Amino acid sequence: MNYIFEGVIGAFYLLLAKDPETYSAIWTTLRLSTLSITCTLIVGIPLGFLLGHYNFPGKRAVRTLVDTLLALPTVVIGLLVYAFISRRGPLGDLGLLFTIPGVAIGQFILALPIVVSLTASAIEGIDPKIYLTLRTLGASDMQAALSSMWEGRYAVTAAAVTAYSRVISEVGVSMMIGGNIKWHTRTITTAIALETGKGEFSMGIALGIVLLAFALTANTLVSSLRRRA
Repeated sequence: MNYIFEGVIGAFYLLLAKDPETYSAIWTTLRLSTLSITCTLIVGIPLGFLLGHYNFPGKRAVRTLVDTLLALPTVVIGLLVYAFISRRGPLGDLGLLFTIPGVAIGQFILALPIVVSLTASAIEGIDPKIYLTLRTLGASDMQAALSSMWEGRYAVTAAAVTAYSRVISEVGVSMMIGGNIKWHTRTITTAIALETGKGEFSMGIALGIVLLAFALTANTLVSSLRRRA
């Protein structure tokens, strides 16, 4: 049990001393997750609104597909993205393998169904009388749609936070596409896996503490937003 106690003491020392290798993984994770979630929200929120607000042929099939993709394993996403951006893949000339943008593509695919599905559910939960009342009062279709989105803003924000917490804690995509390159693509999760395998429990525990802090913050925010919604 001594090595666990020593690992915890060492973890706090690394964090307080601002160990460069430890903080490199933290900043890489923040850069990567911010890039991927920004792209996801730009695409996912409008798609989720369309899916939740409008009726069209095949809507139920699309919704079933989106909900199914929520359970897509990260290693499968990593495998598919790797096949496309590797040197032998159709996008190999772009040089995305073992880069932050390459990992962001995988995380984008991982988070997109979450944002689309939860945004659609949020829009579907809005009283339809609001939209009809706005249209009756002379609002354009776009104005009424934006007002409906505003009514569901807390639920939509909760969807964004949920997707972010999923992205920041994933390991499969980051490991397969990023390659866990020190000072470059090594994230919190991949660093924990590597350092634990090497027996370096101090850094693993330090990064685990940071990851738990991120998760706690995200879950607290989601709970607050859901209560408001």
